[in-house]
Amino acid sequence: MTDPQDATAARPEPRTDDHGAHHGLSSAVRVISSLTLVSRIAGLARDLVTARIVGDSALGSAFMAAWAIPNLFRRLFGEGALAAAFLPEYTRAARDDGDTADRFATLTVLVLTLVTGALLLVGEGVLLAFLLLAPHDPDRALSLRLMMLMLPFMPLVCVAAILGGMLQAHGRFGPTAAAPVLLNLFVITAGVPHFFVHDADPVRTAYFIGVAAVLAGAAQVAWSLLALRGRVAWKRGFARAAEPARRMMRKFLPVVVGMGTIQLNSLIDTLIAMWPVWLGPTVLGVAYPLDPASNSVLAYTQRLYQFPLGVFGIAVATAVFPMLARTSDDPHAFLATLRRGLRLSFFIGLPASLGLLLIREPLTGVMYGGPGSAFSDEGVRRAAAVLLGYAPGVWAYSLNHVVTRAFYAAGDTTTPMRVAIGVVALNLLLNVTLIWPLGEAGLAWSTSISATLQLLVLIHLSKRLTHAPAFDGGTLAACARVLVASLVMAGLVWGTLFLVGTPQSWSGRLVSVGVAVAVGGAAYPAAAMALRCPELRWLVK
Repeated sequence: MTDPQDATAARPEPRTDDHGAHHGLSSAVRVISSLTLVSRIAGLARDLVTARIVGDSALGSAFMAAWAIPNLFRRLFGEGALAAAFLPEYTRAARDDGDTADRFATLTVLVLTLVTGALLLVGEGVLLAFLLLAPHDPDRALSLRLMMLMLPFMPLVCVAAILGGMLQAHGRFGPTAAAPVLLNLFVITAGVPHFFVHDADPVRTAYFIGVAAVLAGAAQVAWSLLALRGRVAWKRGFARAAEPARRMMRKFLPVVVGMGTIQLNSLIDTLIAMWPVWLGPTVLGVAYPLDPASNSVLAYTQRLYQFPLGVFGIAVATAVFPMLARTSDDPHAFLATLRRGLRLSFFIGLPASLGLLLIREPLTGVMYGGPGSAFSDEGVRRAAAVLLGYAPGVWAYSLNHVVTRAFYAAGDTTTPMRVAIGVVALNLLLNVTLIWPLGEAGLAWSTSISATLQLLVLIHLSKRLTHAPAFDGGTLAACARVLVASLVMAGLVWGTLFLVGTPQSWSGRLVSVGVAVAVGGAAYPAAAMALRCPELRWLVK
């Protein structure tokens, strides 16, 4: 462990050579992906537990809405907008002046704690007012109480996320990627006893899980602080940190809009899906196309497409962001790092999209159906329809994270903000249009369409940063090889599923998913090797 007085020895050093940057990116992606894979597997186990407790019901919708609110703030304030505005300034300060970096870090954590703490108090007050003053409705009251219980998770997880950003700036990606495992373990521990108690009350168990989530937030903060020992010396006296703090705040609000598009769209999806619980079964006297189970179906299905996105897509963006920030003054190195990040994201994201499309029905059956599940057969069918809408956009979600971070690393927060405003408006229009013919699946389709259009616009505008196209001839040729490899994989997986048939039992669906994943997992690397896709070598060399 480095002594605090020698913390500057651990400061990140700029690396502008192509080989070093590319090796560093591949290494960081491997670390983040490996640990995030463990976390996401634990997260899937968590969802298996909670889905079998709350099911596709008003309770399930209320529970997932209460879970979504603090996590929205985490993505915006912790690992999203604030991190995107904070990390370039902190990286530069850590490179040039360790004392300023320490004071800047201390100031940021202090202000974040105060702001999120104030938001917590306001939020609790507003929810309490609704609970006391709104006409009594059991489902709405349950939803409000669960949100009040889980809201304290918000400031804790935001602080943990910004501490994770500091660790990433120092080249330590492991502790941050591993921190969510704590949350998953706490929730699983709180939920598992439900299955061993006769006539256990799912509402009471949902409350226990909410308490466990708050305790897990505190544990994540402690974990991150422990990992930062010897790398950040917390110092008072913020005069030297004033200038980077001002630059960070000037970027923050545009970044909230620009980087928070997916999160804002998810919040809009939640509000639309929760309408039957919060406001009733009609809108302007017309029967609403969604029902009290819609938010549960939507939110649990989101977990499935977020698995490959979190393990690989966001891993690339997380690893590439500090590297882009360090090379922002070197156009050649910046462009090379951006292209490498885009190619890695596409190499991972495209087969993930195709794979989810192909196995959506047996996968949702395995995750949310079967013995002991509180999900109905109809809920499982609806989840498969939602996944059909989300899956085509996985590759676009992944690339959006990389391109957006490239703008922020270069100091341009305005362009992503303007694009995001249009995307949010488009998503809202598609939402209120598509839910009528497609139900909650319309929300998924609108998210995929909006994300793809956002990516195309950002790629076009990225020429302002590099004065050269991000997708040059070599990058396009590489993407074409990835497309061919993905189609080969998809053909083999489809053939496998055709031979296996459409099993109705839970065990049969599990076998179907396992065989399809094994075939795809073997076929895609083999096809990539045959086509000499270097992205595979970058990740495993």
